[in-house]
Amino acid sequence: MTSSPLTVWCNLQLTGRALAVLQAGLGAHRLVRAAESTTCFQPIGRHDPALAEADVAFGQPEADQCVACARLLWVHLASAGYTTFASGDVRAALLARGIPLTSSSLVYDEPCAQHALAFMLAEARQLPGSIRDQAATHAWNTPPTRAASFLLKGQTVLLVGFGAIAKRLAELLAPFGLHLVGFRRRPRGDEPIATHPLAALPGWLPRADWVIDILPAATDTVAFFDGVRFAAMKPGAIFINIGRGATVDQSALLAALHGHLRAAYLDVTTPEPLPPEHPLWSAPNCIITPHVAGGHENENDRLVALFLANLDRFVRGQALAGRVY
Repeated sequence: MTSSPLTVWCNLQLTGRALAVLQAGLGAHRLVRAAESTTCFQPIGRHDPALAEADVAFGQPEADQCVACARLLWVHLASAGYTTFASGDVRAALLARGIPLTSSSLVYDEPCAQHALAFMLAEARQLPGSIRDQAATHAWNTPPTRAASFLLKGQTVLLVGFGAIAKRLAELLAPFGLHLVGFRRRPRGDEPIATHPLAALPGWLPRADWVIDILPAATDTVAFFDGVRFAAMKPGAIFINIGRGATVDQSALLAALHGHLRAAYLDVTTPEPLPPEHPLWSAPNCIITPHVAGGHENENDRLVALFLANLDRFVRGQALAGRVY
């Protein structure tokens, strides 16, 4: 529990309305704005001197600078991911000082889950082909489009990386009658669907109609989906990535798209932005959206609301929402 006013550092590009709500919601607490602002999903990539004054960091701070800040009591990330804070050294340093790390996964679980569902329905109803026809040839391709369309019911979906986003996606997919299987490093036993350790994934890949990558970026997930794992997927399988681009060996994905995969839907790539000449843009049956799965019109408002609610919990000594460690 904290009784003294806190100094809150923020480096987010907030709308005027969201910034006003943040300032009003802080009450007696002091707001320090960073010298540079950043989006909720893209770190600045440089240290900000103002962070040294902060008791609380809200936004996208640099992990090593957080470790070095003597005053810091709590870090709240304005993203669902926490890549730079996942390293063992950073984690150990913050835990040793009792500094909790929280993320904004509760802001992004709904839009990201809806984005993945949109990808699935687009493929099942063959929307990309009809959009291409409308934009180019104006062909009325009724027979082949009807023949290529399919129902989701009865298909097997692997949710690889079972956190808040996967949990919400499982809820959205429940009415479709799919066979949902989750995978995470260490299943907790309270997951709403059958969930296995990541080590069990190879045995399931040949059975999956859909493989949905929701993995965070970490040292052990770089190129997790490699040539071996893509080769293990059955002919006609569909791959979706709404996790992180670094978790996919894109050369292996390209080879699979030119081979046995039916389609890939990607919201994240490496690098970002994806260069215009990159072969993924023209790969057969590959649909790309520009890292927008978490985007929604009141994103800033919800980020601020979550942070202020968590700030109240922090001051009262209560459990924090979205706690990573």
